Amino acid sequence: MATRRTTAPSPYRCTECGWTTLKWVGRCGECQQWGTVVEAAEPTGLTRQVAPVAPGAGRAAQPITRIDTRDAPRRTTGVGEFDRVLGGGLVPGAAILLSGEPGVGKSTLLLEVAAQSAKAGRRVLYASAEESTAQVRLRAERTGALHDELYLAAETDLATILGHVDQVEPELLIVDSVQTVSSSMSEGMAGHPSQVREVASTLIRVAKDRGLPVIIVGHVTKDGSIAGPRILEHLVDVVCHFEGDRQTSLRFVRALKNRFGPTDEVGCFDMTGAGIAEVPDPSALFLGHGPTEPGTCVAIALEGRRAMPVEVQALTIQTSAPNPRRIVNGVDSARVAMVLAVLEKKAGVVTSNLDVYVSTVGGVRFVEPAADLAIAIAVAGSVRNQAVPRTIAAVGELSLAGEVRPVTQAAQRRTEAARLGYTDVIDNRSGTLSGALGDLRTRIKSRPGDDVPDF
Repeated sequence: MATRRTTAPSPYRCTECGWTTLKWVGRCGECQQWGTVVEAAEPTGLTRQVAPVAPGAGRAAQPITRIDTRDAPRRTTGVGEFDRVLGGGLVPGAAILLSGEPGVGKSTLLLEVAAQSAKAGRRVLYASAEESTAQVRLRAERTGALHDELYLAAETDLATILGHVDQVEPELLIVDSVQTVSSSMSEGMAGHPSQVREVASTLIRVAKDRGLPVIIVGHVTKDGSIAGPRILEHLVDVVCHFEGDRQTSLRFVRALKNRFGPTDEVGCFDMTGAGIAEVPDPSALFLGHGPTEPGTCVAIALEGRRAMPVEVQALTIQTSAPNPRRIVNGVDSARVAMVLAVLEKKAGVVTSNLDVYVSTVGGVRFVEPAADLAIAIAVAGSVRNQAVPRTIAAVGELSLAGEVRPVTQAAQRRTEAARLGYTDVIDNRSGTLSGALGDLRTRIKSRPGDDVPDF
């Protein structure tokens, strides 16, 4: 039996007469025209035709200047520091992703947000997929987050959560967490990338259709990035990261993405035994409370758009070891090593035979270049046994040439320093590190009753 032979479509065609060929030639074999043979695009039948649909009267395109935003006013969450990060409050229909390390306090923060919103008369649905309702109730009793308008459901099925939304009709939905919720519309177990994508897409679609703000908790990987597909961060409107050191009670919320506000705001919280408390003015958290001692200097750090003072402390001890120790905490070790080299080379402060310990007060991490000058002054004060008065702060970046370079938001830092009572700020106006130490010595000597040795 002969096998039927199928003819493959000809990949080249003449634009004049339609003659086809399997290989490209310079001249048409039918009409003998030169340059008319081109690659043919044979229809495959896979391309779908999309018929245009006229939009309704309410969805017609209009000039952007005529769009009214009064229909989408912001609503406060009742937690001022969280509102600061969100840009003023919750926008109806906004999808917010909150990530953070395990145990940092994400659920505690969102339970406080839910309770404050409920106390303001807005019904809240808290869908916990990681804890039972009894466990959440115990934490709510401890933190004082009990209210009749706060509804609680322990569900891991997306369809059931949407059923609760239809039944409760909340004004705020919190899902904790997206990695533990599964949907029957996607294959795989909860936490699989396809499941996370399906669950998040459905929740965001519900948020947009109903004008319902949704806060979704997301897990993080070992390196601190948000777990799951990267598309998760592209789908939501706001991405917030909750961070903090387990050794301290201080917590920060940062906005990594915000379609409704700035991304350089930081919210400050304090974890206590009774829950989480706002810290609207964290200035006193990073300062020593005793008398001034040699080896301390205050710098003005910038967290987002918030300037706050941070006390840098240094301790130097004589050593006979061939390799003196350099121990740091809260600052960048590489920058400390550079500052010590500049101090010895450009200012004559010898530290090559000393063990040097540098730390910040309160456990805050101060790794920006603006800490260079404060570190240098603290080390110089420890070496020469000279204390810096509480009214003097230092802000500046040191170069390897010994220059004091300006830093970002310098005017804002000086304004914050003046508000907190720092009458003198040593900065790039001194020019060099030697000049800064000289200016510091002059300002200390100008204070009545001070007998100041060579700084």
